[in-house]
This record gives sequence, structure tokens and C-alpha cells, in this order.
Amino acid sequence: MVEDMNQMNVKDLEVGDIIFAKVTKVEEKQVIVSIENSKVDGIIPISELSSIHVEKASDVVSEGEELQLKVKKVEEDALILSKRAALAETSWEVLEKRFETGEVFETEIKDVVKGGLVVDIGVRGFIPASLVETHYVEDFSEYLNNTLTVKIVELDREKKRVILSHRAVVEQEQVSKKHKVINSLEVGQVIEGTVQRLTDFGAFVDIGGIDGLVHISQLSYNHVDKPSDVVEEGQKVNVKILSVDLDNDRISLSIKETQPGPWANIAEKLSVEAVIDGTVKRLVSFGAFVEVIPGVEGLVHISQISHKHIATPHEVLKEGQTVTVKVLDINESEQRISLSMKELEEVEPEEDYSQYQQKEENSGFQLGEMIGDKLKNLK
Repeated sequence: MVEDMNQMNVKDLEVGDIIFAKVTKVEEKQVIVSIENSKVDGIIPISELSSIHVEKASDVVSEGEELQLKVKKVEEDALILSKRAALAETSWEVLEKRFETGEVFETEIKDVVKGGLVVDIGVRGFIPASLVETHYVEDFSEYLNNTLTVKIVELDREKKRVILSHRAVVEQEQVSKKHKVINSLEVGQVIEGTVQRLTDFGAFVDIGGIDGLVHISQLSYNHVDKPSDVVEEGQKVNVKILSVDLDNDRISLSIKETQPGPWANIAEKLSVEAVIDGTVKRLVSFGAFVEVIPGVEGLVHISQISHKHIATPHEVLKEGQTVTVKVLDINESEQRISLSMKELEEVEPEEDYSQYQQKEENSGFQLGEMIGDKLKNLK
């Protein structure tokens, strides 16, 4: 209990009592305090000033300061007191509530030791190195005397053990921020992001605290062998939201859909009657699709492949083959181009019988008769 200073008698004090006293002298390894209405001084050993290691008493208290203290030992000529124990009495109750509620609070880093950081929260608290940040930290010296937000992850009053974590706070903030970002996204929305990392199948882009995947097929309208051919880590890019999976926190993005497509202003790139080389991309029963501009395919109908009759396009063409085609028609709105190979073929001239017709008219004989006479002579 806390004694009334105006009525307190030192002889009545017992070990465990809580009193208030004023600092009268600060020595290197102890502090002297005066107790009101008593001729006996109180002594606070340096080890009882704080829950953490103290080099000098003056680092913790100063003359004239009033302290709440716990009686550790009663002697005839002095009282051995503890600032650390008095603070711990109330601190454990506060810490237990914070542990139960998962409260996040700030604390100053008092010491850097092997394996982590030490704080004074009325009792000694420890932040293991693995619980300081979400990333690897090589040098913890910069944390000394700085403030961190923490939460208690382990508490054992009997063993006087308090384990804190700043990492848990950061992860909790990241999850909260992630959910906030996801809930704000809309399919079709175009936003800016930063390329975080590349994989064989695409690129992960940070769009405000959460990563979305740009599949390799969504990097460019042109064929992409590997993502590094198109983007690099740290690059700022515009992406379009393709889909949002709230249950699995997955976001599908597209870079290519934020860029003008290959069909945009196609009439400025191609014109009817133009002759151009292309690559056969697909063969179907009714013709061949030929890529004439990266990402733009036109159809050579089977009737426009050759002057000769063919049953299927496979008879004369194969995928990957380079062919020369003529543009017959362009429909930008429907993204359709009609092509012809036949119109570029050289047609073999038919045999000219006009000279025989002329002779027939002049002689009065029929062409058939002339041929018949020749056959008779051969006999």
C-alpha cells in the first residue's frame, strides 16, 4: 500500500510497501532519497533504478525528482528502495491488458544486444531480431534511442518475460492496407504501378501496397519471349485491372491494354491494293490467317489462295510460311482484313486459235474440216 507521507513512521514500513520520496543526491552507483517526516534516508542501488542495464544513475534520475518506490529492505539507519520494482507493480497489469487486446503502442529502444533490441516498458521487454522488420536487417545500431511501434506477442509474468514484435505491427498494417486497396479496385480501371519482380510467366506490379500479376501474354501486343525483354524491376508502368479475386487476394493486370492496339488507325498503316509480305499464322478449312503487321491478321479466303482448284489450304500453305498478299478490303471497326494471293499469281495464257479462225473465214472452210483433212493425209 501507499503510505500517507504526513503520518508515516519508518518503523511501520514493511518490505513490499510503496512510498514516494524525493531525490536528494545522485551518485554514480546509487541514488539517495529523502522520506518526508523521517530522519532516515532511502537508498536506491543502481540495479534497482531500471529494468534494463544502467551505466550511471544520472542517466535515469536527477536531483529534486519525486519517485514512486517499493521497499526492498528495512534497516535501522536506511531503507533499501527500488524504482524498478515499484514501476513493475503497475506495469504488469497494463501489459497484460495490452497483450489480451493486441494493442499497438510505441516504445523507445534502450539497448541493442546480440539477438535483438531491449526496451523499458516498466519491465524489461525484448524484441528478437527476427521480429524487428519484415526484411533482413544487418545493423541494428540505428534503432538505438529511436521509437518503434510494437505489440506484445508473448507474456509470462512469473518468468518476467515480455516478447515484443514490430514486424507483427508492420504485417498487420500491410494486410489492412492490402484489403483497403483491393476493395478500392474496379475492373477496367487504369492505374500506375511499379514492377516489383519478374518471373518466367510474367511480372508482379505493386499497385499501392499490393502486387498484381501481369501475365506474359498481357505485357505486349507483340510476341514476348521473356518479360525482361519488355519491362524491368523498378520501372513505373500503367496497368489495367482485368480481374480481382477478393477471396484469394489475386489481381490480374494488363500493360498491353493500356497501349494503342495494333488495329488502331490501321487504315494509316495499310491501304487497299497494297502488296505486302506476311506470315501464315493459322490454317483453317476456309482459308489462311496471315499476319501482315505485328498483332494484325488478315484472311486469305480459300478462293483467293490460287487460281488452281484446291480442296484445303494445307495443300499449298503451312504455318510459319512467308507469303506475299494483296489487300482487298480493310474493316477497322470489325478488325477484319481481306487478302488475296491469287491476284498476284501469273496466269498462264490460253492457246490462241484466232489465226485459224481468220483462215476459215477467208477460205470458206471450217476449222474442223481443215483438221479432218490433215487426219486423212496422215492415214
